[in-house]
Amino acid sequence: MTDLIQALQTTRTDLPQLAPGDTVRVHVRIVEGSRERIQVFQGVIIRLRKGGNDANFTVRRIASHSVGVERTFLLNSPRVEKIEVMRHAKVRRAQLYYMRELRGKAARLKERRA
Repeated sequence: MTDLIQALQTTRTDLPQLAPGDTVRVHVRIVEGSRERIQVFQGVIIRLRKGGNDANFTVRRIASHSVGVERTFLLNSPRVEKIEVMRHAKVRRAQLYYMRELRGKAARLKERRA
């Protein structure tokens, strides 16, 4: 029984180091009928929940007509093809829920330089 639990609790090693405020491009595998394709979702990580195999993160982006769209991804999901970190931002919070209220230039985050 413990072998089965350990087999299910495998963590991926090909993922980059993520942090709140990072602008990421998430490549997600989408199944439409019998066809499968990769869809890219780009936005800012507003929440990162650690928890071993159940770790997840929420990405927020602004769609057309200034509508905010948030999507939560399981970190170790086989549906997540790859994650690209576009830029790192300097933030002082673990959850960036205040970003929901900001629009336009007020929603910019200062870039963290390495």
